[in-house]
Amino acid sequence: MSYNHAISSDDPQAVEKLTEKLEACQKRQEYMKAVNTFYRKNGTVHGCPGISEETAEKLDEAVRRGYSWETAPFPSYELSNNNAEIRRLKQRIGQLSCEQEVGFAGWEFDGGSAVANTDKCRLQLFFDEKPDEGKRTTLKRNGFRWTPTEGAWQRLLNENTIYACDHIDFIRPTDGRRPTQLQPKAPRSAELER
Repeated sequence: MSYNHAISSDDPQAVEKLTEKLEACQKRQEYMKAVNTFYRKNGTVHGCPGISEETAEKLDEAVRRGYSWETAPFPSYELSNNNAEIRRLKQRIGQLSCEQEVGFAGWEFDGGSAVANTDKCRLQLFFDEKPDEGKRTTLKRNGFRWTPTEGAWQRLLNENTIYACDHIDFIRPTDGRRPTQLQPKAPRSAELER
């Protein structure tokens, strides 16, 4: 049984899964706030809509046995942490949605080509000949890994990958532009000279 609930960026349903997770966190936030409000008004969770008597007793007991500064069933740090997770999920959904809309483009370079493989969510570098040791080291330092099954050097397809390609001279497009300038919707800071 796997306990890893991480959602990978290259998962084709990543946005949908993140949206589900976001909705669950938002429901949890509303639930915790409603229970805390009811408790502060009544001094107990018994009678709170949607809460069983058994759960109400457990929550009341947790407050009685808790630290003196915990005056509600759900401490403020739980609400803060859940709220931070909501913000993080919204930001990640926005980033992934933007990357899906960009529609990255590949390019030809001297001795090979860069392919934006959207099916596998990878930028793949295909070389006509095996790159020398210095080039392989540069590729590795920039996050690219050799994948024998694909016959390519590849990395997750996102804005950071395109930015990294700007700094690898031997994969510069044959027309002299930078990879960020070739993208259909150039990343915001692509115009800024580094």
